[in-house]
Amino acid sequence: MPGTADPSDDLPDDLPGVLPGFHPALRDELTFPLAWGTSPVRDFAAWRRAARATVEEHLLVDRQDDTPYAPESAARSDGDGYTRELVTLSLTRYGRVRGALLTPHGAGPFPAVLLLHDHGSRFDIGKEKLVLPWYDDSRLAAARDWADRHFEGRFLGDELARRGHVVFCADALGWGDREPLTYPRQQALAANLFQLGSSLAGLHAREDVRAAGFLAGLARVDPRRIAAVGFSMGGYRAWQTAALSDDVAAAVSVCWMTGLKGMLVPGNNTLRGQSAFHMLHPGLARHLDLPDVASIAAPRPMLFLSGGRDPLFTAEGVRHAHARLRAVWHSRGAADRLRTEIWRDVGHAFPRRMQDEAFRWLESATAAPA
Repeated sequence: MPGTADPSDDLPDDLPGVLPGFHPALRDELTFPLAWGTSPVRDFAAWRRAARATVEEHLLVDRQDDTPYAPESAARSDGDGYTRELVTLSLTRYGRVRGALLTPHGAGPFPAVLLLHDHGSRFDIGKEKLVLPWYDDSRLAAARDWADRHFEGRFLGDELARRGHVVFCADALGWGDREPLTYPRQQALAANLFQLGSSLAGLHAREDVRAAGFLAGLARVDPRRIAAVGFSMGGYRAWQTAALSDDVAAAVSVCWMTGLKGMLVPGNNTLRGQSAFHMLHPGLARHLDLPDVASIAAPRPMLFLSGGRDPLFTAEGVRHAHARLRAVWHSRGAADRLRTEIWRDVGHAFPRRMQDEAFRWLESATAAPA
């Protein structure tokens, strides 16, 4: 899956032999029979329930986890028009997670953003990729380098807080404060979780849904106006969370949407394994394609932005996915709630002009009800 390969990885670019010789036959068998419009279920609400239940089953991680969040706040500080705090909470029963929580000055309740970090094959920082680490000078250089490389120097979380959103961003397992990985160790972690009857990608999904629930329970947040926002793997996590959580009212996904078959081609980064395991739910492709999963969120407002020069996704795969998404929203009479755009001169990045467009769309999508 998307992410720059670690220099220590010695797999060749064309990966000969990784796809079995009979892989075309396996690809042809992927007909995605549960997709909306293909499924025999014709009532959309019933289809959503069935499709979500199928995704839930393939996460391999228990859905019911009523562990109290029990948030503990520390390292409070004032930003430019907002308050910053580190919050440690329980997203599952297996351990505590630390995240950055930003709250605009003034009287709430405010709209909120669940901000989801990328992969990028850099594990020493997680939430710090998106929120300026005011609490840790040792991470400032790495965080600024990441923001310069992908976001033209802007920290998305701080910008969203300045624009009036409560923002929560936490480390996923393997990043930042949570047992940071190295590139070659990802596959071992994923395999060991499978052997324990669990799943790395499933754990990410469950935690993201719980994080949305945490935001919805804050008195400072308007629970009707919560959005999931992410870039790269964070973009995948954003539309996945919207599909699985009723607490998410809208989503912005940047540089992560394609059809599965558009990735399963020689030379694609996903065939390396490693980073793929953070977004791999075994067996789900027998039922649903990637845009089919995202469509569970219909007809809620969704924005998908892709880069025309993004080397991680084929143009055909992106166009195919966008077409499938548009067909679902159109079938719901909600075509105006979905935007799918390919920025032809952009690669795998989220430049400021694209950010500003996304933020304007987000403000409209999460505007207070009349």
